[in-house]
Order: sequence, then structure tokens, then C-alpha cells
Amino acid sequence: MKLQTQRLSQLVFSRRLAAAAAFVLCAGHAMAVNPFVVKDIRVEGIQRTEAGTVFSYLPVRVGDTYTDEKGVAAIKALYATGFFKDVRLEVEGDVLVVQIEERPAIAAVDFSGIKEFDKDQLNKALKEIGLGEGRIYDKALVDRAEQELKRQYLSRGLYGVQVTTTVTPLERNRVNVSFSVDEGDVARIRQINFVGNRAFSDKELRDLVSLTTPGWFTWYTKADQYSKQKLTGDIETLRSFYLNRGYLEMQVDSTQVSISPDKKDIYITINISEGEKFTVAGVKLEGQMLGREDELKSLVSLKAGDVYSGEKLADSVKRISERLGNFGYAFANVNANPDINREKREVSFSVLIDPGKRVYVRRINVTGNNKTRDEVVRREFRQFEDSWYDGSKIKLSRDRVDRLGYFKEVNIETPEVVGNNDQVDVNMSVVEKPTGNILLGAGFSSSEKLTLTGSIQQANAFGSGNTLGIDVNTSRRNRTIAVSQTNPYFTDDGVSRSYEMFLRTSRPPEVNTGDYIVRTVGANVRFGVPFSEVDTVFFGLGVEQTRVETFTGVAGYNDSPELYKKYVTDFGDGTIAKTNSFPLTVAWQRDSRDSALVPTVGRYQRVNLELAPFGDLKYYRAVYQHQWFKPLSRSITLALNGEWDYGHGFGGKPYPIFKNFYAGGIGSVRGYEGSSLGPRAANGDPLGGTTRVIANAELQFPFPGSGADRTLRWFTFVDGGNVYAEGQKVELSQLRYSYGAGISWVSPIGPLKLSYGRPLNSKPGDRTQTFQFQLGTGF
Repeated sequence: MKLQTQRLSQLVFSRRLAAAAAFVLCAGHAMAVNPFVVKDIRVEGIQRTEAGTVFSYLPVRVGDTYTDEKGVAAIKALYATGFFKDVRLEVEGDVLVVQIEERPAIAAVDFSGIKEFDKDQLNKALKEIGLGEGRIYDKALVDRAEQELKRQYLSRGLYGVQVTTTVTPLERNRVNVSFSVDEGDVARIRQINFVGNRAFSDKELRDLVSLTTPGWFTWYTKADQYSKQKLTGDIETLRSFYLNRGYLEMQVDSTQVSISPDKKDIYITINISEGEKFTVAGVKLEGQMLGREDELKSLVSLKAGDVYSGEKLADSVKRISERLGNFGYAFANVNANPDINREKREVSFSVLIDPGKRVYVRRINVTGNNKTRDEVVRREFRQFEDSWYDGSKIKLSRDRVDRLGYFKEVNIETPEVVGNNDQVDVNMSVVEKPTGNILLGAGFSSSEKLTLTGSIQQANAFGSGNTLGIDVNTSRRNRTIAVSQTNPYFTDDGVSRSYEMFLRTSRPPEVNTGDYIVRTVGANVRFGVPFSEVDTVFFGLGVEQTRVETFTGVAGYNDSPELYKKYVTDFGDGTIAKTNSFPLTVAWQRDSRDSALVPTVGRYQRVNLELAPFGDLKYYRAVYQHQWFKPLSRSITLALNGEWDYGHGFGGKPYPIFKNFYAGGIGSVRGYEGSSLGPRAANGDPLGGTTRVIANAELQFPFPGSGADRTLRWFTFVDGGNVYAEGQKVELSQLRYSYGAGISWVSPIGPLKLSYGRPLNSKPGDRTQTFQFQLGTGF
């Protein structure tokens, strides 16, 4: 009877009374349950949770002997699930009763008053930490989410933000969680003060830092909103500025950031200790120099008597390290130790050189080329497996792969092989881009309205590295059907082969009023022979048949220009002329750019001579182009382009007029209508010329908000150029100039360029065109 009474007694284990439970277990048998065999287990209080879920966490099963220790373990196991607010165990005879109180489930999470962030993104972020629809409500998680939301607003300068969290109970033990946000106004930087600066004015220092007070464009750049990360970067910028001007011991002692009581204005104070300005007393090299002391000394750009420059010192150390890397010493240690003489305000440096072990490349790995075949990438490598590490060859390999134009990104790493301090792997990762190229061009003017041109080409066809082109152009001026193929590795030595078959029909530029038709059918083959890593010489042979038709008083056509009439008289019956020619091509190309699509450094030069010594026509046509790219900073590039073209007839034959050069529009002189510059017919039609001079200068900047993405940039430009008739003296005073701005984007269908140009010295009769765009242009 006593035992039965004990079994009917109730034990309650509360989470808040865990210590008391332990006491009960140790206090004797007055309140304890005697062990018994469990005949049944009953779960009470569940609303959403399945009974099977509760049974799965219980350490007690039907048929087991129940003890107080198993009861404590059962309560701990159920609490650990996080599903329940309260858990109690009761004993009724041989039945163990589990009474639980579920935590509420979240029915929905919603936001109100939020403009600064995307609500879908916020919901996604909350789900990742366990706070979302269908999840178990946890007040700690809700508090954490509220604090993180406030922190994100503070990082954007919204210091007056107020976040109110409301938890609304619903039926079936559910709750709604609502975040109500009053964003307030963005706090702006009202003042940036410098304390301790003597050598440089406050204005000079303010111009260096990215944070600034409100201005014309800060509504977009948000540079007037305080950011701890930006301030840290600005401090480093200030430090570098001073170090590069001799202030070796400059320190930023402290920064104070204060906010006005209404939380709308921020004041920043930067305390500086400039120290003294130091000059360099000398730089000497010490350590193992591998018998190349003179060569390594020539790499030091910091000389005795120079004002100390941290940038020059770092550059010298880097150049020495890279030069050692070219000899296989990939892990060379080069450190510059200063010896400061404060009395003389001089500093000497001892550059300690430890080349370490010579390293060779174990394996070259290429990843990311899901479409492009491995061999297409690997054949551009100049660093080989099982060869000594060569830093210059690795960089050249990266540049050659980038110049292919098949990839948006090309990155290379050289990690040390684990367990071997004399081996590295070369890991190249690429990000492929679409290599199909739809070539479109358009312009708009008051006289011609909208004009369009186009073609299509597929580079890296089927991942082979070959280029296939089916050129179908249906514009009024140039109608073309052409098939071309280029194999850049026709031989294993890198000799390329290109061939083309074409039918081209040319009409006058849209700006002309005189009509004529030039139809050329032909084919050509060309081979490219590499003579160095950046130099290639081309040889080609072609055959062309050209039919020129003119019009005089024919219904539906305007009278043809006199030069075309004379041409068909000299070579035909006065209306139609057919000629055959066999042009030979000799060309040279040098390409040292770091990228074919978005170059930032290097040069591109080409010379092309087309010579037709046989057939009805005898002429030569020479083209020289030179491009130069120079980084002015990490994000700004200066790009220069110059081109000189010349054509002439020989053997008593005139230069064929349909081979004339034209200028105007994107690719030559922006701001003028395409092909509108140069000599004109009596009716004002542009005729082109035998000599063309083109010059372009661009300053290229990253597009705001694009970060380090080089494929989207904006630019300012100045263009100049013109064409001259055969026998006409080239006078620079006749050049047309323009200026403007534009956007370039390496889009999924090809390089896109948009420009807005204004002529600087247009003459009467010149046709201008302010807005132009083109897909596929290179400069």
C-alpha cells in the first residue's frame, strides 16, 4: 500500500528548479519514485508536435525500468530540442505521463517602415539564423535580429533609427513577429578636422580622404555618410601620403567621431603627429645575392639624397623579390631595415636578401573552363611543369590567357606543396564569358535619324579556341555575306591560319546624295607566325573581283559622284566596270597589353601592307596603328590611340576609289557622323581619301557602384582626325577635333561603347552627330 502511494505521488521537474531536482534525488526516498517497469507512455499537452517526435527523444521505452536518473535525463533531452517551454513527468501506476507545454511557432515575420533594405533579403537572412515562418519562436533570436538590424542601419549613417519588435499571439499556439522601423534621417558628415598638421593644409588632407562633407554628387556616392571601414582606409591613405614625402615617423594618434544631439550631423577629428622630414643617407644590399649584386642594385629606386618615400622603398623590395622569383626563388625574403639618425634627419637602409631554396613547379591546375578545352588554356602557358619556378613566365602565362578574350576573369595562385618547401603548384582559375559577338552599330542625327549596322561571329567555337564567323550584314551601306575561320594554332609552334570567303556590296554612306554600287566577291588566306611572345608577322594572299556600277539620270537613283564615273570610264564602259586583283598582305603586330578586352597597361601596335601587283588594279595600302595604356592609379587608366593610313596606285594605274579611307564616328572622330569627314563631291557628298590621320585620348574610370569591375567603365575623350584626297598635302590645321564622355561595357553579346561627343572646330558643311553607340568596337 505504501509502495502504491509512492507510485501515485507526483514529481514535477521545472527548468527553473534544476538545483532542487538534484537535491530531491539525493535527499532519500521520501519524495523519490521507486524503480518500476514502464507498461505504457502517454504524452499530453501537444498541439503541433507529433507524439512520435517526443518518443524519439525519450531515453525510456515501454518495458524499460524507470528510475529517477532516467527521469532527469528525459527532461534534459526534451528541453534540449528547443521545442518546449515546460516539461513535466508524472507516474500513474505503471504508466509514465509526459506533460509538455510547446513553444509557439512563428506564423509570419514582417517588416514595416523599411526603405533602406530589401525585405526579401532580410527574410532570407533571418531564416538562415532560425527565425522564419514555421520555425520555433525564440526570444533570444528575435532580440539578436533586432540588434543586428539596428547595427546595419548605423553602418549606413542612420543613427536615429528606432526598431520596435512586436510579438502577437495567434490561435493554435502561433505568433506573428513584426519589426516596425522608423529609419529617421541619414546623418551627414558636417566637418572633418585635422589637428597637428603643419606641413600640409587641412584642404590638402581633406582632398586625400574618401569621406567628405555634403557636395554635388554625394547623394549618389554617399561619401558624406560616416563609415568606420572608410575612416580606417582614409587613415592608411594619410599615412602613405606622409611616408611618401619623407615623414618616416608620422603617426595618427587618435580619431574622434562625435554626433550631434539630434543625430543628424557627424564631426570627425583626426589627430596627427607629423614628425620630421627625412632624407635617405644610403641603401645597401646584404645577404645572398647569387652573384647578381649589380643587377639587384639597379632595381633599387630609392637613392642617397632622395627624400624618403615608403612607396619607392616598397617598390624596390618588391622588384628584388620578383627578380629572384624569375630565377626560381619563389619564397625569397627581402626585408629593408632602417637606421634612423634623428639629429641629421637621415635614414639609411640595409636590405637583407635571403633567396631561400630554389623552387620548381610540381603541377599546373586549370579550373573554371567548363566549356573551353584544357589544351586551349595550357598552350598559352610559358611556365611548364617540373621546371624551375619563373615569376615572369607565370605572369606572362596569365596575360596570354587573358588576351585570348574568352574569360571575364583570369586569376593565378602559386601555393606551396604541403610537406615540400621546394615545390609549388600553379593554380589558374578562369571565369568564362560568352564568346559569341553580335556586332551592332547605331547613330542618331537630325538629318539621317536612326542608322543601324550589324554582324555576328563566334570566337572559341565549341571550346576549341578557333573562331568561326558568319558575317551577314544587311545595312543599306554595307551588305555582306562572309564565312571565315581562324585557327590560332594551325601548327604546334603557334602558327595561325585564317581564311575567308565573302560577297560584299557597298553603297555610299548615309550622308551621301550621290548613288553607286560596289560589289566585291573574293577569298583570302592568311598565316600568322609568332617571332616572340608579343610579336607576330602575318602573310596572306587573296583574290578579288570588283564590279562598280554608276548612275546618270536613272529613275530611282541619284546622279553618281564624278570620281566614280571616271573610274568606270577608265576600267569599263562608262556605266559598269569589272576588275580583278590579287592582293598580297604582309603585316606585323605587337601586343603587350594585359588584356585584350579591358587593357590597363601595355601597348598594341600593328602595321599592315596590302599590295596588289597583279591584275587589273595595281595599288598598295598601308596602315599603322599604335595604342598605349598607362594606369594613373588603381582605378584610372589613360588610353591613347594613333593611326596613320595611306594608299596609292602604281604602274600607271589610279588608286581604286572603293579602297578609300573614311573618318567620323566611333572608332575615329566621335561627334561627327560616320564616314562624313574629308574630301567631298560637288554636291557635298563625302568621298573618303587616300590618307587618314586619327588620334584619340581617353581617361577611363570605374563606373560608380561597380567596385573593381573593369568590364563596366565610363570615360572622357578627346578625338582628332581627318582624311585627305590623293595628292592633297596633309595639313594638321585641317584636322577635326571633338570631346565628350561615354560608357564602355563588356556585355554578354560583345563590347559595347556609348558616347556623347561635341565637335570642337566643326566647319561649314560638316555633319555632326552627338550620340553614338556601337557593339564590338575596341577603342
